[in-house]
Amino acid sequence: MIDMHFHMRADPAANIAHQVGAGVTAANLLVRGDAAAQVAALQAQNAAMFPCWMASSDVTRPEAEQILTQAVKAGARGIGELKYHVAADGPEMRRMYDLCAELDVPVLIHFQEVGQASAAGTYNAGIKHFAPVIRQYHKTKFILHADAFWANVSADYDEKDPYPTGPVVAGGVSDKILSDFENVQGDLASNSANNFLSRDAAFTRDFLKRHQDRLHFGSDCNCEDGKGGGAAQNSDRVAPRIRGKCVARETLGLLTASTTPEVFRKLVWTNAHRLVKLPA
Repeated sequence: MIDMHFHMRADPAANIAHQVGAGVTAANLLVRGDAAAQVAALQAQNAAMFPCWMASSDVTRPEAEQILTQAVKAGARGIGELKYHVAADGPEMRRMYDLCAELDVPVLIHFQEVGQASAAGTYNAGIKHFAPVIRQYHKTKFILHADAFWANVSADYDEKDPYPTGPVVAGGVSDKILSDFENVQGDLASNSANNFLSRDAAFTRDFLKRHQDRLHFGSDCNCEDGKGGGAAQNSDRVAPRIRGKCVARETLGLLTASTTPEVFRKLVWTNAHRLVKLPA
């Protein structure tokens, strides 16, 4: 299994501890700025566990394109996670979509419409109006993620609760995006995806079956040991439903219960390898 949404920790040993504790084979490292040297050091220590990485930079700054281009030339397999206080269809992000098309790498986007204790304000606002952007940037490979994306799988989402509960209403924007666009992948990471997968068992089973070639597993977990331990995952900045738990473990359990072994392998291995061009 490969965790496609793992933020690299400062302590090299901490990166390994989480994967071993969660029972995850490998991880795609998400880093900010010029971190190629740190990634190379970690890969030299355990190449199989950390086969790939993606880079992020502040999209509001003029040097972002240069920094990210250098990262891709240094080995990054994608750009992201891009999580900044801009509109998803604004000029800052459009620069990134053009850049990713030019470099032929995917872009991982955090969509958020409701502020939270851990992340105030909005990030890449406008998921409900994002389909025309995807259509315009048909050469760009998009990875869509976070609260607003997964809440909008349900057609009745009203932008009030970042983690809505209850049965999913068919026809949501995110569900339609995954159906309509071959250049879109959904990132099954964080409490946001875990919350969606937990809402409606029958809908989840059908959703994973329908989009089995458009989704991949990720954790976006703060825990230290792959079992929910550590101050970061037990603080009041973490949603109560996932506090003290390892997101990777919880989501893998949901995927196992909701899919066949054949679909599960696609979600946790095959799709990600195809997306970032890793030998499977």
